[in-house]
Amino acid sequence: MKINFKKLNENAVTPTYGSEFSAGADLYAVTDGDIEISPGQTIFIPTGIAVEIPEGLVGLIFARSGLASKKGLAPANKVGVIDSDYRGQIMVAMLNHGNEVQRISNGERIAQMVIAPFIKAEFTEADELSETSRGEGGFGSTGSK
Repeated sequence: MKINFKKLNENAVTPTYGSEFSAGADLYAVTDGDIEISPGQTIFIPTGIAVEIPEGLVGLIFARSGLASKKGLAPANKVGVIDSDYRGQIMVAMLNHGNEVQRISNGERIAQMVIAPFIKAEFTEADELSETSRGEGGFGSTGSK
């Protein structure tokens, strides 16, 4: 699968896969210097690229596990969605979940993008929904083990 992308900044880095079987392509920060993110703060980090995702696919922006677990930095919206008709710069809304100021440097891998198919649903209002054994149970209703 080929995904066209455009560099919007001469320092932008082509998304890369960390290994042969990686599902997510790493996205890189394009900054003029280090960006400090205070605890509880969200900062938009530019990637310097725009993508052309084919119709029927979506780009899902996830945290990088090392950055999230070691520095407490992850996308504020948990999963970013890049629709196939969006042509603007990919920005990562990075939230510092930790208790210490963290830094993002130019060229640092900040998130990963997974290209995935999706189903566009047609929502139909109904008076009743089909019965299931779970019913209305939610938020832990099926137990912890």
